Amino acid sequence: MADRNRADREATVFGYPSPAPVPSLDALSVPPMPVPLPSLPIDDDGKVFAAPGYSPPQRRLRREAVKAARQVDRSHRQRLMALRKAEAEALRAEERRAAYLPKGGEPGSMAGRTYRRLKVVPHRVTSEVLAGAYPFLAEEGLGSEGALIGQDSWSGTAFCFDPWDLYRRGALTNPNIFLGGQIGRGKSTLAKSLATRYIAFGRRVYVPGDPKGEWSVVSRAVGGQVIELGVGATARLNPLDEGPRPSGLSDTACYAQVTSDRQALLAALATTTLGRPLRAVERTALDSALSTTVAGHSTPILPQVVDALHAPGNAVAGSTVAQLLVDGREVAHALARLVSGDLAGLFDGPSTVRFDPALPMLSLDLSRISGSDTLLGLIMTCTSAWMEAALRDPEGGQRLVVYDEAWRLMAQPALLARMQSHWKLSRAWGLANLMVVHRLSDLEAVGESGSEARGLAQGLLGDTATRILYNEPTDEAVSAGKVLGLSSTEVRQLPELARGEGLWRVNERAFVVRHLCTPGELALTDTNARMIEGARG
Repeated sequence: MADRNRADREATVFGYPSPAPVPSLDALSVPPMPVPLPSLPIDDDGKVFAAPGYSPPQRRLRREAVKAARQVDRSHRQRLMALRKAEAEALRAEERRAAYLPKGGEPGSMAGRTYRRLKVVPHRVTSEVLAGAYPFLAEEGLGSEGALIGQDSWSGTAFCFDPWDLYRRGALTNPNIFLGGQIGRGKSTLAKSLATRYIAFGRRVYVPGDPKGEWSVVSRAVGGQVIELGVGATARLNPLDEGPRPSGLSDTACYAQVTSDRQALLAALATTTLGRPLRAVERTALDSALSTTVAGHSTPILPQVVDALHAPGNAVAGSTVAQLLVDGREVAHALARLVSGDLAGLFDGPSTVRFDPALPMLSLDLSRISGSDTLLGLIMTCTSAWMEAALRDPEGGQRLVVYDEAWRLMAQPALLARMQSHWKLSRAWGLANLMVVHRLSDLEAVGESGSEARGLAQGLLGDTATRILYNEPTDEAVSAGKVLGLSSTEVRQLPELARGEGLWRVNERAFVVRHLCTPGELALTDTNARMIEGARG
């Protein structure tokens, strides 16, 4: 039995391959050491400390291997630290080579040096408080060119505005202006101030309709002309006048332009009076009556056109005389309102006043006329057509056309279409159209949703690059913010604006401007004078 055990031990020791050699230490940068073949220890009981296929190395070899591994790791760390140290030294050397101001400031006289080092004490605040203390809150403004309007409430600097100059510089896409705000907040004073100050820069001002007569005193003060229309007034306008002839226009082109203007005017008057668009046969009868009138009179008047509608002279292509009589009968009765109806005496004869385009301002006072918006729309259609020839003249210079109480004018589709034409042609004619309303929602009240009139009203606002908003209630401010794309800060600012303060949106730039007036200018433009005088009396 003992011999068999001994044989088993010998088979265990010598029956298996020699143990695997210890990995070379060359990779660990350690000198190679001889690796003797380990012998398996056998205790007194004859037990062998081994396992199949494995022979444990000696303890000394294990210690040396661990030591070599640690040496490799230490060498790697040293190389990394040396590399990082070299990079940091190179960065410091680059910073030493760069030119920085000394901590105490530049040397020399008037260098603003201090014997103490600048030390900023850290201060921790909320973002809301920091926004109020941030020194670069306001932008530089629009420049110093143009008329002085007032003071920028955010920066405290002077605010100047000139739509023609800004358009020339590319800061505006068009020179048209929208002005809205509550009653008594100063928008009328701003409109009159813009007009008088632009006159000082060589511009002319036209007011095609003044429903309240507020522009008359301003026009007289600047040496302009006031034409009063209405009950008791002696002035009369012929809307079919040829008007001033634009320079550089041939006889043929001038005749074609005048004919087209007259046809468009008569169609607009008939449309407004009838309250519906003209049918094709009605338009043919109206154009035929105009042609018959022009053939017999060098300067036609409305009564002659009405007579030609009642008694057509010649047949036209597609219509006999009898058909023209039937087709034009309703149109003739509609235009008769301007001849023998409630508007008799205003536009039913030759003009008794002459339009002088060289004057600095022309205002048509309609304060004597009382009635519906339709009545005012008819009058404004005639007066605007009477002035349009001067507006079209390319030699007329730069002009400001003021549409006061524009919400009443936009109620008439024919007049609204004429206004849109002026807005579209403003750049070609050198015009800056100023539209004054009480609130932005006035535009939403024009026509029904999706109607042509609503689209024309929204188109006017879309063709207006400068929007000026005075104080508005919170609900109107929110509505204005949606229509104009105002920021939440600008919407909150509108109800807080003081009297005479306005939010100016010039394209995508925003300013809060405090309008400033001289005492003489304020006495001329203030619309509260009668209320104050009555209270004092």
